[in-house]
Amino acid sequence: MKSLEFEQLIAPFKNKVFRFAKRLLVSTEEAEDATQEVMVRLWNKKETLVNYNSVEALAMTMTKNFCLDQLKSKRASNLQLVHSNYSDNRTGLEKEIEAKDSWNWVEKIINTLPEQQRLIIQMRDIEEYEFETIAAVLEMNETAVRVALSRARKTIREQLVAKHNYGLTNS
Repeated sequence: MKSLEFEQLIAPFKNKVFRFAKRLLVSTEEAEDATQEVMVRLWNKKETLVNYNSVEALAMTMTKNFCLDQLKSKRASNLQLVHSNYSDNRTGLEKEIEAKDSWNWVEKIINTLPEQQRLIIQMRDIEEYEFETIAAVLEMNETAVRVALSRARKTIREQLVAKHNYGLTNS
């Protein structure tokens, strides 16, 4: 496989690898390093990539494993999810502030979820991966992924309702 063929193969998902790494590592620099490392590892496997059903799923699995190894080596006790791409130019300033505030609350709630649920929320609701791919990357069966996603969404929903009700009674 030539470098141009390799570039064309990885181009559709390279940004997803970066976002996934950033979600796990938080630091932009560390996510860039992780992405580069995964791309180097894929390049080293370039001759065998045709044997995989989904090179993207392979890349995501490699990213997950690399990032978790990095976090373990730093003895990181918790992961922080940061979603900095959110903005809605169609709303007025007031609505934009409300939307950011709501996203900040969702983000805080997501941060309290177990690691596996955080990863599933990231992959399904933000990256929009199919359940089959999430199951492969996280080495789970699809039913377990669906259950974990359902529980995570329920927790988020319950805490948002509680926050909203608390806000109404204390305004």
